[in-house]
Amino acid sequence: MGKFRKIAMGILITVIASCCGSAQAGCADYQQVSGLIDLRTSFSDGAHDLQSIVESAREKGFGVLVINDHDRMAMEYGVPPFRHIIKKRVERNSINKKGAGEYLSSIKEAGSAYPDMIILPGSETAPFYYWSGSFLKKNLTAHNHERRILTVGLEKEEDYRDLPILHNGLSTRFVGKFMPAVLMFCMPLFLGLVLLRGKGWYRIAGIMIAGVSLLLVINTSPFRSSPFDQYHGDQGIAPYQLLIDYVKQKGGMSFWNYPETKSGIRKLGPIFVHTPPYPHVLMESKGYTGFAALYGDEITVTEPGNIWDKVLREYCAGKRDMPAWGIATADFHKEGESGEKLGNFPTVFLVKNRTKDEIVRALKNGKMYACRGNYPLIAKLEEFSVTSSNGEVKGISGDELFLQGFPRIRISLSSGIPTEGLVRVRLIRSGQVIARFEGKLPLEIEHEDKDIKKEEKEYYRMDLYGCGIIVSNPIFVTCKH
Repeated sequence: MGKFRKIAMGILITVIASCCGSAQAGCADYQQVSGLIDLRTSFSDGAHDLQSIVESAREKGFGVLVINDHDRMAMEYGVPPFRHIIKKRVERNSINKKGAGEYLSSIKEAGSAYPDMIILPGSETAPFYYWSGSFLKKNLTAHNHERRILTVGLEKEEDYRDLPILHNGLSTRFVGKFMPAVLMFCMPLFLGLVLLRGKGWYRIAGIMIAGVSLLLVINTSPFRSSPFDQYHGDQGIAPYQLLIDYVKQKGGMSFWNYPETKSGIRKLGPIFVHTPPYPHVLMESKGYTGFAALYGDEITVTEPGNIWDKVLREYCAGKRDMPAWGIATADFHKEGESGEKLGNFPTVFLVKNRTKDEIVRALKNGKMYACRGNYPLIAKLEEFSVTSSNGEVKGISGDELFLQGFPRIRISLSSGIPTEGLVRVRLIRSGQVIARFEGKLPLEIEHEDKDIKKEEKEYYRMDLYGCGIIVSNPIFVTCKH
């Protein structure tokens, strides 16, 4: 306690017993709707059907569900030189295997059956992986197969069918890339067809040349769903950026999922899969909506000054067109799996009206905060706002403010279940912790920041530890004091 008192010296902090309504009065235009993102159903590899999940979430008080079944779960390994012809393919249930039309219809029907619930369609996608090793040496390994992105808001069957990911069916979009190879193999094919008109050895040679050339043309596989394949090593960020750009073009959103996964190297049947942590992709890619700021593993990219702050500072400096927003992702497959249950990873949306359009708008614009806890014991961020010194301008997460005078930050926290434990709160400005607080819930904090730079775009965000975890989204501020 002594350490936190010293750090917080000179800061106005008041701890009071306040009801939910008093905090909301400061942000009266918005209501909070708690939701769950990254839910798998029996349509892919989840244990529960959609109706069971909707009913369970509804009973627990959640109003928004984002369903992220796998869009395609397939792996292929081919024998050279005809890898795309002589191959072994393993595929599990997924949206595109069972039918995206059926998937979207089931979500629409659930929304009609439970009109008080907002259910958004989405998918979890693995755009790319690559092989190393061999069957003969018993070290065949698929790399980055669990480097995943969540898509949200794709509403049409063809949006899923045309996803630019490996093994996703036929497409004409990338034919141009493979035409030089096709034409190159067509030349000996034409020669073979000419020789077929001869006799004896000429005819035999023509059959062999034409046959091999035809196989090579087919093996080029120009009508593939992705311009990449799994046989030419790591392709960097390119396959993922292609997916992000596609989703954005279709009007959807994309979120990097569990960037610091601890899955590592593990055996999967006769092969190995290896997916090391990939937080660097947050810096390497652009145009994505956000990332999993809270999920089942520990995460460090949200620590002050780490990768998330680097991304946000790039946005402030004009090097990015959009910020990266933080969400909580459940990776929910089965109740009780890995000791988790439905409701441990809520994302709370701040909306003016409880409608699907408002939830989508909040998700796109950072009007939400991420939580982790042991349901139902999860802290609640009643208010996180920035106001001008005269109180005329006010903003919440996702807003961009231009202020006269020094910013005043207000944080109000509570818990639906009484708790005696201490919570620790950090107020962060542009990657630097500028204040720390400690106390019991309910807790109200006010802080005037007199050290913010003039005429520079900065941002505030906060986090809480104790009674679970809360990670807020940023509020961007430019001061003209």
